[in-house]
Amino acid sequence: MPKPVSELRAAVIGAGRLGTLHARKYAAIAGIKLAHIVDIDADRALALATEVGAAPLTDYRALKGKVDLVTVASPGVTHHEIASAMLKASIDVLLEKPMAETLVQAHELAALASASKRILQIGHLERFNPAVVHLHSIVKNPRFVECHRLAPFTERGTDVDVVLDLMVHDLDVILSVAPSEVASLEAVGVAILTDRIDLANARVRFQSGLIANLVSSRVSARRERKIRFFQPDAYISVDYEARSIQMYRKTPPARGAQFPTISAEQIEFGEGDPLADEVKAFVDVVRSRSTPAVSAIDGLRVMELTERIKEVMLTDSVAP
Repeated sequence: MPKPVSELRAAVIGAGRLGTLHARKYAAIAGIKLAHIVDIDADRALALATEVGAAPLTDYRALKGKVDLVTVASPGVTHHEIASAMLKASIDVLLEKPMAETLVQAHELAALASASKRILQIGHLERFNPAVVHLHSIVKNPRFVECHRLAPFTERGTDVDVVLDLMVHDLDVILSVAPSEVASLEAVGVAILTDRIDLANARVRFQSGLIANLVSSRVSARRERKIRFFQPDAYISVDYEARSIQMYRKTPPARGAQFPTISAEQIEFGEGDPLADEVKAFVDVVRSRSTPAVSAIDGLRVMELTERIKEVMLTDSVAP
């Protein structure tokens, strides 16, 4: 008989749209007891807790000693405060992006997780998108990357700028697929509907020679989530939302022909459930005490790059 899996007690902090989705995923995992839903809005905490069979709380500090792991899905400006308290209480944390509001805060969280020997997984959801997972096997020495992450305006996420709200996804994907140090960058950002940057463009040159051009907007008339890689032997276009890849590869010239020919391939990955995969991966590393797929170090790399991008935006100059 297989040994039964010991039950882990979980909580979700933040009962908004994303917190609701996390709560439902935890509730569906065997061996997980979703014990608490936390939100400063008591009615919202109660409504979600009732749906998933948990107990509501309005103060995250009350979780100490009551749970083993937690998702922090509160507004980004609260991430440092809440995640710090959870790590100090010996609770493992799945921290939704952005990792923190500032790089200093992100470093403090990473150091605290290391010192307390707690799991800190950063919620860069695109890492669990099956199309992005497949990228690792086909992207080889890319020379240029182009990203467009556009969305119509909503109030969600406006506690931080569009770089931390949207661009972080593509920065994380690029750094995971083609890791390299930054050589230089240019960036511009514009505040349109809020008092923070709502539209951003960054052009990043990496030491590997790769150049990435990223456009992120939360004031667009249409929604788009695409990343395109150009490499010596192929053009690879990923539609994050459709979870599909279009590939165009060069093949040797036919006998007597002067130029190579192009072969096209469309790869569809179906619906899938990246969030369920992300939460399950977090639960697995909590049990195994192993390194998360998106670690605190990964989160720091993204935060370091977002910080440089925003510094250049503020000075309106080219980084050295």
